[in-house]
Amino acid sequence: MVDDAILVGGGGENYAEQKDLLLRFGNRHGLITGATGTGKTVTLQILAEGFSAAGVPVFVQDVKGDVSGLSRPGDPAGKADEALRSRAARIGMGDFAYRAYPVVFWDLFGKTGHPVRTTVSEMGPLMLARMMDLSEAQEGVLNIAFRVADEQGLTLLDLRDLQAMLVWLGDNAQEIGRTYGNIASASLGAIQRQLLVLENQGAAGFLGEPHLELADLMATDGGMGRIGVLMSENLMQAPRLYAMFLLWLLSELFEQLPEVGNPEKPVLVFFFDEAHLLFDDAPKALVDKVVQVVRLIRSKGVGVYFVTQNPDDVPGDVLAQLGNRIQHALRAFTPRDAKALKAAAETFRPNPAFDTETAIREVGTGEAVVSLLEDKGVPAMVSRTLIRPPMSRMGPVSAEERAETMAASPLAGRYDTAIDPESAQEMLAARAEAAAAEASLAEEMLAQSAAAKAAGQGRRYDPGRAPASQPSLGTELARSALRQLNSREGQKLVRGILGSLFKGR
Repeated sequence: MVDDAILVGGGGENYAEQKDLLLRFGNRHGLITGATGTGKTVTLQILAEGFSAAGVPVFVQDVKGDVSGLSRPGDPAGKADEALRSRAARIGMGDFAYRAYPVVFWDLFGKTGHPVRTTVSEMGPLMLARMMDLSEAQEGVLNIAFRVADEQGLTLLDLRDLQAMLVWLGDNAQEIGRTYGNIASASLGAIQRQLLVLENQGAAGFLGEPHLELADLMATDGGMGRIGVLMSENLMQAPRLYAMFLLWLLSELFEQLPEVGNPEKPVLVFFFDEAHLLFDDAPKALVDKVVQVVRLIRSKGVGVYFVTQNPDDVPGDVLAQLGNRIQHALRAFTPRDAKALKAAAETFRPNPAFDTETAIREVGTGEAVVSLLEDKGVPAMVSRTLIRPPMSRMGPVSAEERAETMAASPLAGRYDTAIDPESAQEMLAARAEAAAAEASLAEEMLAQSAAAKAAGQGRRYDPGRAPASQPSLGTELARSALRQLNSREGQKLVRGILGSLFKGR
């Protein structure tokens, strides 16, 4: 590998011609495709190694656990050692040596990595509305909830805060509606049901404090780019949560990072394994947002690489943004497969030395047809390429090894324990308790006043006696308060804080 490029493999006749991914085009995004078992994960692994060695931080989803091997060097006594060294020699890789890379494990559920969290406020109403596929009216109600929470100093951190805020909004719908518009109970119910779907998929653990600092994803360790590995075996069973996390992370990077134009190397590279899970059955608004972010985020120096079985798993508008392409073997067993194979071949710049469609059928495991951006950002002519061997371990690490890596992590202890500062739920509960105490005191004072009045009316008037004392100011205030509480407008006002406290009165 040269200083400004990542060695991908050997191409040309006898695979002796080295194929490099130029670092200055690393933020032009990429695509790694191929049938199951053809070597996509190893290709992802060697690219992650290359970017890390060049000082570029990497973030990757580990769907099957295989990518966790980046944290350990390859095994010189392993069964594959001879084959790996032979492959390295074949492509002229003279510096091949096993090594580990600086890995930090993450897990949205906090079981096999450091927990990943963000707050409801950081997600914002627009992104949440897209994730829940809300209608225009429902999105409007969600925006009202965020606006009122902000005006009243009600911090929205976790899912319970938002749920409590929506209940409060429903109890005060008439008063709030005079300022912000109609708040339909049907819309509130629909939002709550969608929040329940997110909660069932694990969003309650994702939304909260302490929230993830992006700087911890974009760090270097000993001059090498830190590789964040998101353990995703369980996350794949919660596609809505998976999409929420990825879209939030890309959006945060886009909003916070400065424009860098065309940097010498990316500031961060993402690998989205099993990319079809991000787009399958996704709302159109969500897909549109992903397309927008992918199109614009490269100007922030961020490269996005999708890994999936078929190129048509990725929407066409996204596919058009992916300049670096590595295509492993595809099999044409069905008409759909044949159509996908033909479409994949047509996306490459032809090579007169071979037929691209035939080559995609014929390449073996660990081989691929490759087209990487060359000078001036133009796609190179497609080449049959033997992918270089990884220097880190192929395959997963053990639970003990992962625990050891986590214990030595530079982030150990920073995110592992959830905190629950005072926020909207606690604030609303405190308001309700205070209002209940005031109402109870007013009712008690009025009852005492009524008893005293009844006792006074039972005595005969004696002109020789001193005149009866006048009601105290406190008694009059209590009477006034209770009269207001018993009035229709008073019940509406208090019910907004206490729920149905006075509903049966």
